Amino acid sequence: MADEAVVSNYAGISFYEEKGRYSGLLSWVFSTNHKRIGLLYLISMLTFFATGVFLGLLLRLELIAPGKTIMEPQTYNAIFTLHGVIMIFLFIIPGLAAPFGNFFLPILIGAKDVFFPRLNLLSWWLFISGAILAIISLFTRGGPIDTGWTFYAPYSIKTGTNVSLAVFAVFLIGFSSILTGLNFLTTIHRLRAPGMKWLRLPLFVWSLYATGWIQILATPIIGITLLLVILERFFGVGFFDPAKGGDPILYQHLFWIYSHPAVYIMIIPAMGVISEIIPVFARKTIFGYKAIAFSSLAIALVGSLVWGHHMFVSGQSYTADWIFSLLTFLVAIPSGIKVFNWVATLYKGSIELATPLLYALSFIFLFSIGGLSGVIQSALAVNVHLHDTYWIVAHFHYVMFGGAGFAFFAALHHWFPKMFGRMYNRRRAKWAWFILFIGFNTLYLPMFILGWQGMPRRYYDYLPQFHTGHLISTIGSWILVSGLILMFANLIHAFFKGVKADNNPWGGSTLEWQIASPPPPDNFDQIPLIEHGPYIFGTQIFADSRG
Repeated sequence: MADEAVVSNYAGISFYEEKGRYSGLLSWVFSTNHKRIGLLYLISMLTFFATGVFLGLLLRLELIAPGKTIMEPQTYNAIFTLHGVIMIFLFIIPGLAAPFGNFFLPILIGAKDVFFPRLNLLSWWLFISGAILAIISLFTRGGPIDTGWTFYAPYSIKTGTNVSLAVFAVFLIGFSSILTGLNFLTTIHRLRAPGMKWLRLPLFVWSLYATGWIQILATPIIGITLLLVILERFFGVGFFDPAKGGDPILYQHLFWIYSHPAVYIMIIPAMGVISEIIPVFARKTIFGYKAIAFSSLAIALVGSLVWGHHMFVSGQSYTADWIFSLLTFLVAIPSGIKVFNWVATLYKGSIELATPLLYALSFIFLFSIGGLSGVIQSALAVNVHLHDTYWIVAHFHYVMFGGAGFAFFAALHHWFPKMFGRMYNRRRAKWAWFILFIGFNTLYLPMFILGWQGMPRRYYDYLPQFHTGHLISTIGSWILVSGLILMFANLIHAFFKGVKADNNPWGGSTLEWQIASPPPPDNFDQIPLIEHGPYIFGTQIFADSRG
């Protein structure tokens, strides 16, 4: 760090306080310490997550029975849009990379900070500024936006709600994502400790590396697209409105050229976290290290070429349809490689069913369901039937919430002792996982059946024949929220009252477990010299230290 740092205590927990012009809250929002920035992301994202969960609960309450229950159709559309925007752009996309990547990436490669500390702080400022503008857009002319989180044209051009401010907010959040990706790539290339060769990188670092390339290459496309929406709304330039000579299919292409790779911005870091957790709690070297590392790059590459499978019924050419269908089948291969290697790592391992591993195993199960359902809908004939039904809602949530969400909870429980120096109640954590897992499947599994039966998504009302499925889903939402409340209550209690955690409570072998809990201000007194790969248990990853 550029500034001298001292360690202070709050509620018995050590934090990293930089000597400078600011103190208190300002010392956090102007800090360039990568760990503090990671915590800023974590706190803000969990706040947005809680908001998104509450909005989703309102949607499920409305759908508990046919007809009006608690809100009007226009209100439903607005809450549906807000739920999607908050969960996608403010929680899932920054997901694991922003909080855990910022906190642990420098430590995992033996560095003292990221390569661009001030740029790192700017990325959080842009993220929080975009979130504030999105909130402001709710109370300006026209009320909350009602376009859905995709902002599909031409409706986003014609609606009287303040779409322009909302899409500009998403533009700022996208710019934050670009800066984060650029910073991570540069850090990995330039700040690796001596001896930290490419094939000695922890697999979470490999996942951040693959994600960084998607962030800097794909995100500018959505930024330009959203600016075109603003230009069309303000100046009437006919980009997407057919009444002005525009093409709404062009908007879909531009949106999904970014938004499908964005799925992998969400899920690849999640896969990296699972690759860190499984060898620790199986007490085994990861099976197929190179295959897992390079499959992250393969997912990033092939996943950037499959956006057209969102548009099979939009009128694009049949040739484009079968090409995108084939590529969609191919992208399942590197994901399957990861699942195979995770299961192979568990085989004959000395498995400890700790809470992080329970969430990791849930990830494998739920993500596999989400992935296989995606392969089903990538078949052209089947997609015509399933497109825009509740099958898509179920598939999406099994991949995003069952995948990235459960991996987020796995990472939070895995690294909580390291980040805060406190240990949570393990029994309550397991009960929370169990309730959450049951609630998740009760909520989303019936949606596959509803979709197969023909229930359209995004509808405010439905026919009585779909009532049973919606009723079960709504009951599942109550169970899921109960699990979330228990989980976060346990973690908050641990933050203030938890027993002091050991430096290495799980017996991990990567670098973060070789330093104090929580990490000291500069991570390492001396930059370590790396002797071997990261997943050899019973010994430290480094042989000695080098100044």
